[in-house]
Amino acid sequence: MPKRNDIRKVLVIGSGPIVIGQAVEFDYSGTQATKALREEGVEVVLLNSNPATVMTDPEFAHRTYIEPITVEVAERIIAQERPDSVLPTMGGQTALNLAKALAEQGILEKYGVKLIGASLEAINKAEDRLLFKQAMERIGVALPKSGYATTMEQALALTEEIGFPAIIRPSFTLGGTGGGIAYNREEYEAICRSGLKASPTSTILIEESVLGWKEYELEVVRDSADNVIIVCSIENLDPMGVHTGDSITVAPAQTLTDREYQRLREASMRIIREIGVDTGGSNIQFGVNPRDGRIVVIEMNPRVSRSSALASKATGYPIAKIAAKLALGYTLDELRNDITRDTPASFEPTLDYVVVKVPRFNFEKFPHANRTLTTSMRAVGEVMAIGRTFREAYLKAMRSMESGRTGLESPELPENKEERRKVLRDYVRVPRPERPGYLVQAFREGMTVEEVHELSAIDPWFLRHIQALVHEARRIQEFGKLEKVPTRCCARRSRTASRTSTWRSSWAAPRPMCERAGTPRASGPCSSGWTPAPPSSRPTRRTSTPPTRRRTRRRPPRARRCSSWAAAPSGSARASSSTTAACTRPSRCARPGTRR
Repeated sequence: MPKRNDIRKVLVIGSGPIVIGQAVEFDYSGTQATKALREEGVEVVLLNSNPATVMTDPEFAHRTYIEPITVEVAERIIAQERPDSVLPTMGGQTALNLAKALAEQGILEKYGVKLIGASLEAINKAEDRLLFKQAMERIGVALPKSGYATTMEQALALTEEIGFPAIIRPSFTLGGTGGGIAYNREEYEAICRSGLKASPTSTILIEESVLGWKEYELEVVRDSADNVIIVCSIENLDPMGVHTGDSITVAPAQTLTDREYQRLREASMRIIREIGVDTGGSNIQFGVNPRDGRIVVIEMNPRVSRSSALASKATGYPIAKIAAKLALGYTLDELRNDITRDTPASFEPTLDYVVVKVPRFNFEKFPHANRTLTTSMRAVGEVMAIGRTFREAYLKAMRSMESGRTGLESPELPENKEERRKVLRDYVRVPRPERPGYLVQAFREGMTVEEVHELSAIDPWFLRHIQALVHEARRIQEFGKLEKVPTRCCARRSRTASRTSTWRSSWAAPRPMCERAGTPRASGPCSSGWTPAPPSSRPTRRTSTPPTRRRTRRRPPRARRCSSWAAAPSGSARASSSTTAACTRPSRCARPGTRR
């Protein structure tokens, strides 16, 4: 399908000032989109009220307006510049709300301007909670039991049906602003009033509690020919009840079985088609009940989101750039993958490494604020780390927080044994910014994975790896000196493990050991057989000589059972759940368990 010839001048709407939930991720996306449009010969007009961004540099857009992002200002710009299209999907919730207002007030129709990337119908169906529920019921995708209210009287009437705890989500807001979790009537009334005030349409969703469920996100891209791909799956370490921006997240998802992943994948495709996002990327969030596997959809963003920037960095797949070119009429199979330079953009990335994102908080400036994390985002930043395994990426991310900590220090606790245990259990149970450190301390003081899981509802898979880090740090500390630590003790699992003890040594000490461990290992989102161009090299290390396999006596030919493994990164739960099938050609098998 050729590029559309009717798009020659595009107005790109930025995200405005940096606020919680909408920060430099959208500057990254907007910059990518602006460059992509210019590559196609499109004249770009930019509206953004924040001059401290990369996208407002003179070399990106042809015309840049640093003005308030309001309907009045946008109308004046449209009247003067006369663009033929508006791209609102790169500026977060601010740009989406402005595009909705321009369309509903007839300004776009007045000047003959079209919305590209997402139509008004798609924006309303995804952002309006009631319309979204009706759309999901039409395609048979389950949601939590819920009700809608536009007044306090309607909200109070729903308490008998929903009960407590209840989750309040306002429509058309950013980062869960105005929402929260109510455990009693007093909290319920306060959050409902806040949500009705924050929502531009004075609409709130009150839904049943899904606290303790596992939460996942899928980054989905669709083109005008109805090609749909899943760029990345992201899993929250914290269970439902904590905003995904405040939670430690892992990509790709580690604890999904292959069957569960395929169910989420199929549901995502049905959702993006029903909502009608036909040229661009979307973020879809799911909840999975760990007890019975029940899946519900939480919400959908019909635009590039914060997680889209994370997925782009994690996979190397430029979601914003591809989305901008899809809005011009291209299809996924017509665009080249920037990583391989050989395959089309319709190929889904396959990762052979693990990415961990850790949020950064700044409660020090607000010492009297409630530090409990809920569905309203509070993080002011985040760091991302890449490693061969979850343990390695987790420790790298913790060390990158610029807090002077490695992630395995002991927090301050009371000396009294009973009081100490009470405080420790409270910090493990309630989600706060300090919880990762208290999880470590819980294992250090002898708590089991089952006990910590019962308190925190964090998946046991993550808890077992954190527990293993604690045990590994203890073994390293027993050597007394860092130089005495065997190379394989930390080189095979995590080079960062050499910093997990209580010593405060400089980098000069572990450097010889790390040099003996080998060279940086190349990795990339092309583990299916294509080589990145140029090959990417991640700062992770391996041993110079791979471990030798034990020779076994050759067995006589007979029918064997061979493991059929799902395609997933090493160390993930999805890779460890295999299905078996009888081998009909025994001569092809060297020994049981060999990949076919």
